[in-house]
Amino acid sequence: MDFKVTLKILSGEFEKRRMNYALIGGFALGAYGVMRATLDLDFLAAESDLPQIDSFMQTLGYQRGYAGENVSQYVSELKILGGVDFLHAKRPLAMKILENAREISAFSDALRIKVARPEDLIGLKIQAMSNDPERIGRDFADVEALMRTLRGKLDWPAVKVYFDLFNMPSSYTEMLNKYGGQRNA
Repeated sequence: MDFKVTLKILSGEFEKRRMNYALIGGFALGAYGVMRATLDLDFLAAESDLPQIDSFMQTLGYQRGYAGENVSQYVSELKILGGVDFLHAKRPLAMKILENAREISAFSDALRIKVARPEDLIGLKIQAMSNDPERIGRDFADVEALMRTLRGKLDWPAVKVYFDLFNMPSSYTEMLNKYGGQRNA
């Protein structure tokens, strides 16, 4: 997969259609300095934009491999375009993630793309672990890598919301002590 080509095409479509989206997943971690191997691109997209997404993804030659209540997955026969997953944003917290997404430069400023804030990436990782315990090892490693890389720059109260939501207060306290939030956070 050529991430630069695919991101340029997709972000152009998102912007042209004024869609509400944010890059998430492994590639988004890289935007904040955490390098991790990944084979696809992951986006959070407003549920109301899903019909448009399906239309232009198919126009670009993608086949929808899976479409469920919360996730849609697309694969292209063209290796350059690879696979793209969309998480469906419909709940208030997910919509807030989209609202708070930041535009970040990628590929030596050759491309600008909306990326979820690191606190929200942490939250999505916590949700993934909660939904699928087999993901705990990999996703918790991603959470710790973000916290380590962004030590002193995270909004710890925003991170706490996710740990509380998924009933992990002791893990929050451990991470707060390890990676340096404020004691009263």
